[in-house]
Amino acid sequence: MTFQESVSTCLTKYAEFTGRAPRSEYWWFVVGQFLIGFVVGFVAGLLGHILGMGGTLANIANIVVTLGLIIPGIAVAIRRLHDTGRSGWWYLLVFIPIIGWLALLFWFVQPSDEGSNEYGEAPVH
Repeated sequence: MTFQESVSTCLTKYAEFTGRAPRSEYWWFVVGQFLIGFVVGFVAGLLGHILGMGGTLANIANIVVTLGLIIPGIAVAIRRLHDTGRSGWWYLLVFIPIIGWLALLFWFVQPSDEGSNEYGEAPVH
């Protein structure tokens, strides 16, 4: 799955928590989130500086972007867990600092389950 396909798929499946997401879909969306946040923050920071608003405009823009991408980010993470044969409830490990994050990172980099599992057919890469 390419970068554009991944971001498009994740934004199209905005709040779809069922099914599976291959590694490429998840990681390209993570890169897309980072790039969108960086570009919006940079442009808003420049405009804030030009307009004499300091970092206020950049902060507001980053909050809007974060709120806009949080649901599709959680949805694709849960679909990624499904792709490795795990329940989406494991995503709650995000609330356990370091150990929970490392466990999720480990699962997110794992290869997809071959064939179908209880969460659906293997996604097309």
